[in-house]
Amino acid sequence: MIASKVNILRIQRALKASGNRAYHDLVTLPGQKPIVSQGIPGYSAVSGHVVTVFGCTGFLGRYLVSKLAKLGTQVIVPYRDEDEARIFKPMGDLGQIVRMEWDVRNENQIAECLKHSDTVYNLTGRDYETKNFDFKSVHVDGAERIAKIAAESGVSRLVHVSHLNASAKSESKFYQTKAEGEERVKAAFPTATIIRPGTLFGYEDKLLTNMAVWPIWWKLNHGETKIRPVHVFDVAQALANLMSIPQISGTVNLPGPSTLTYDYLLELVSSITLRPPTRAPVLPKAVALALARAAQSVWWPALSPDEVVRRYIDDVDVPGDWAAVGMGEPSEIEDHAITYLRRYRSA
Repeated sequence: MIASKVNILRIQRALKASGNRAYHDLVTLPGQKPIVSQGIPGYSAVSGHVVTVFGCTGFLGRYLVSKLAKLGTQVIVPYRDEDEARIFKPMGDLGQIVRMEWDVRNENQIAECLKHSDTVYNLTGRDYETKNFDFKSVHVDGAERIAKIAAESGVSRLVHVSHLNASAKSESKFYQTKAEGEERVKAAFPTATIIRPGTLFGYEDKLLTNMAVWPIWWKLNHGETKIRPVHVFDVAQALANLMSIPQISGTVNLPGPSTLTYDYLLELVSSITLRPPTRAPVLPKAVALALARAAQSVWWPALSPDEVVRRYIDDVDVPGDWAAVGMGEPSEIEDHAITYLRRYRSA
């Protein structure tokens, strides 16, 4: 009985001590805004940071919001579709997830979403063009608009997510606009951090899961195209780590640990799903482009002509900057593939 009372007193002292603020709990941002943290780091703590994540409803954005919320950060999650924003509510403690409707063309809504934030992540992007949003309107004009308003609102840090293959000289319009968007962002927000991840894989990805369903489209170029796939968990963690490290101005490359061909990945998918390799013929580039153009007449998303062009472009061979964002070596795709492909096995 006496021992149990002693243990209770120890717990009470520990809880009281954890509630006391120390000198390191106070951080002053470059804009002289004070950040005061409180509580044991974790889901129910208060980190003091307010972060806006544009593009949060996308593949990478969902994992980033989850990791930020687990640090006790208040996260502003701008959304266009109410149904897509519902998944964020349980990711953070009460009041830590704030959903706000927005449009990338509406400057007032953008300003409203980031006016209380000290850090802004821009993850917005399009894999294919639509009648409402083409690559330029999202990757260039939208990125510049967010950067400009962030600078005018006194945001301390802007993190802009681009792509590893962003290049103004690329054959792909997707990669061209990504590169132009980077330049516009740096002009509007000179201290912005540009993140260039490789092709992402994970749950709901468009790499492994798509290969399991439509392998014919990955045989283009005879499967010889080289890519450097990276786990979405690793990229999300690297982005979340930026909250606790000094300002990084410039470009940070986050490629996968290995350079692999589409042909190798198709064999990997086949071995895990226990399905024989597809016997579909390799389509010539001209035929694939013609079919992709014809497919744009349907109302559902189909393979776009620009995606066909990208299937012929190798990922750039640059060293990774994982250490700069507090990360070790990223995960190999073979270590996680079965997690995402097991469901495609036949009964």
